[in-house]
Amino acid sequence: MTQTQLELFTESYIKGTFIQEIFYNEENGYGVYLLKIMETSLSLDEESIIIVGQFLRPHLEDEIYTCYGELRKHPRFGQQYYVHQVKKELPRSEEAIVKYLSSDLFPGIGKKTAKRIVEQLGIDALDRILVNPDILMEIKGISASRAQEIAGYLQEHHALEQAMVFLYHLGLGPALALKIVQIYKHETISVIKNNPYRLVDEVEGIGFRRADELARQQGLVEDSPARFRAAVLYVLHVASQSEGHVYLAKEELLKRVDSLTGEGIFPEEAYQENLQAMILEEKIFVEDENYYLPSLFYAEVGMARRVKDLLDQELDQTFPVAEIYRVIGEIEEEWQVSYADRQREAMITALASPLMILTGGPGTGKTTVIKGICQTYARLHECSIDPKDYDGSEDSFPIRLVAPTGRAAKRMSEATGLPAMTIHRLLGWKRDFFEHDAKNPITGSLLIVDEVSMLDIWLANQLFRAIPKGMQVILVGDQDQLPSVGPGKLLYHLLQVQAIPRVELSEIFRQSEGSSIIRLAHAIKKGEVPDDLLERFPDRRFFTCKRDQALAIVLQTYVSAIKRGYTLFDVQVLAPIYKGPVGVDRINQEIQQAINPADSSKKELSWGEFTFRLGDKVLQLVNHPEHPVYNGDMGMITAIDEKAGPEQPALWVLYDQQLEVPYKRSQLNQIALAYACSVHKGQGSEFAIVIFPILQAYRRMLERNLIYTGITRSKSYLILCGEQESFREGIKQQRGEDRNSRLKDLIEEEW
Repeated sequence: MTQTQLELFTESYIKGTFIQEIFYNEENGYGVYLLKIMETSLSLDEESIIIVGQFLRPHLEDEIYTCYGELRKHPRFGQQYYVHQVKKELPRSEEAIVKYLSSDLFPGIGKKTAKRIVEQLGIDALDRILVNPDILMEIKGISASRAQEIAGYLQEHHALEQAMVFLYHLGLGPALALKIVQIYKHETISVIKNNPYRLVDEVEGIGFRRADELARQQGLVEDSPARFRAAVLYVLHVASQSEGHVYLAKEELLKRVDSLTGEGIFPEEAYQENLQAMILEEKIFVEDENYYLPSLFYAEVGMARRVKDLLDQELDQTFPVAEIYRVIGEIEEEWQVSYADRQREAMITALASPLMILTGGPGTGKTTVIKGICQTYARLHECSIDPKDYDGSEDSFPIRLVAPTGRAAKRMSEATGLPAMTIHRLLGWKRDFFEHDAKNPITGSLLIVDEVSMLDIWLANQLFRAIPKGMQVILVGDQDQLPSVGPGKLLYHLLQVQAIPRVELSEIFRQSEGSSIIRLAHAIKKGEVPDDLLERFPDRRFFTCKRDQALAIVLQTYVSAIKRGYTLFDVQVLAPIYKGPVGVDRINQEIQQAINPADSSKKELSWGEFTFRLGDKVLQLVNHPEHPVYNGDMGMITAIDEKAGPEQPALWVLYDQQLEVPYKRSQLNQIALAYACSVHKGQGSEFAIVIFPILQAYRRMLERNLIYTGITRSKSYLILCGEQESFREGIKQQRGEDRNSRLKDLIEEEW
């Protein structure tokens, strides 16, 4: 059999020493190194090669590694070896073993002692020590305690390597194996052998089924308490993050646990015994036979109590309705606006209530009312709302305007002319805690929260517990939009509480009457598909096409808009899913290739399967309070340093034409291409042009509020493309209404 034929049946390898670190990310183990080749199964003429993959950080120069993987040709950087596994080899020559044992890894062992060990035990000395540490006592000058110490150092240094190999043999890929080893370190093998179900709760990316398979491979019994408990936590976590449930009823919880673990595995008494133990250990909470994760129990109960406290509080200063009317009239005259009766009612209700909800669809004037409330409040309370009067200090400003995302906050600020910010920024988010809470509340006397439909129960509770006594609160939102990504359906359930004052705006105003987009949105709210769906309007068009045509239409429309002078931030593609032939990831890659292709003169950086280039539009994926940029912010790559070291900035993104944020290579997982994004990521934003494919391929995600949310992101022009029947079927679906939450009942119990 030839070498080429052999490589088809066995994974290739390259053995050598790492001589240069080009890049290494401590967080996920992704590395790029130059390896000096000593031995290989491949036909290579080169003396060295670039190694790419995810593995434990290697030592340079003095240790030998065997890399298993495959050769690939990078379009820009040439031939590279992409590894699936990197295995550190124990030194095998006398000289190498002496050098290894006398290194800093083994304190107190000099060259003389190291030489005696090798002379006595031979070139397989390290293997023999690992098997039987007592063998060191045969060497002159090494006591029993010293022998154990040396063996301990050796075992510790090779424990991580052994753990990685152990996990590879269990079928785990390099990224996941590395993540597990980084958490458990030298205890990895012990944890996997004794209780792999710990991983479900402690390692992101490990679900119950993967842990169950690891347990099966270790021969662990399937009716163990650890298995039952892991299943309970996993079921509750999936229910909250994937379905938005705050809790599960006992019957539903056990039904799902049974389905996950195998029906009949756990008898009734095991259910009761294990659930009770988890309750006593505060792993779960139960209320009226409803089972919660602790964080969600505290969030829901805390939110209910805080709402009740707000409703109970008396305003520090009240004004006669006639006085409020008078001030509103002054503002109308001064600003040359004329509020509708329902808008005036909303303003008066807001100004006279400690807590109030303002709702309405697109074109009904919510923003106009918010601006009017701010102006009227300032005049009634005789306080300035000119930021210049506060020396740029946001904390001393009397009216606090906030929204869940940076783009929503920016829209709020542009509409009112007042400072606005994200909820995370208001609360002083510091990655793992908030500066402001019940003991250190926020400042101000009026809080207006926009896009409340996006708020999950946990973040809402964090916000409400930081509200000081006496502050008035106005919640603004559109209940027909998508509910929060996280658990709960806050706006929907608050609107069910009759004690909370609310005003719904429903009249579409003159400036919006001619918008076919807004007419379409209001039809969708009612579950209707207008007869003119396929007609062409000045602001809307529906291209009927099949899935294999949709990507071309999206691409052609996007490129056409850019050629007509629209900016990257004017045009946004929205899609319900990330993967697949017409998912967010594929659309981003195709648009990038069309409008910002690879060029030898253009700098770029690769991250996993994605490439970032100078001029790309990107989306911030996580909150980054130090800069500050937040989840959902969009910017443009303005600079790239391809030669930057691991701890140096390698890429810069400009946000809002004013804030330039540096990213190290290890931080590139915090951004993504943003020519296309999910409907959830687009929520809270508006774009001049929205391109929205609606296809049968999305059927599991298509529902009324998702379609409604997507089309209402468009300010000027909406392009729909896909299948008319998929659109109709999506409008019929209303899956988001069945989220388990007791918020309404808890508030009314408190009341």
